[in-house]
Amino acid sequence: MHNFTPEDLLQYLYHETSPKQTAEIKAALETDWSLREKFEVITSAQKRLEALKMSPSQQTIDNILNYAEKAIAELSPQA
Repeated sequence: MHNFTPEDLLQYLYHETSPKQTAEIKAALETDWSLREKFEVITSAQKRLEALKMSPSQQTIDNILNYAEKAIAELSPQA
C-alpha cells in the first residue's frame, strides 16, 4: 500500500493528480480509515478557507508596489 502525503491528498482534492494516482488515492480512501480521516480534515479546512472572504488591504497593496518600485530602481543602471 502506498503511503500518501498531505500534499498528495491536496493534489487529489484539487484534481491535480494523474489518472493513475487518482485511482490509487480513491482506492486507499475506501479502505484506509486513517487516510480518510486525514482527507476529511483537509476537505474541512478547504471549506472553511473558501468561506472566508479575504482580500489584501490597500496599505498592503501599496507596500508591495513600493517595494517592487524600489527594487527596480536599485537594479536599473544609474544615469
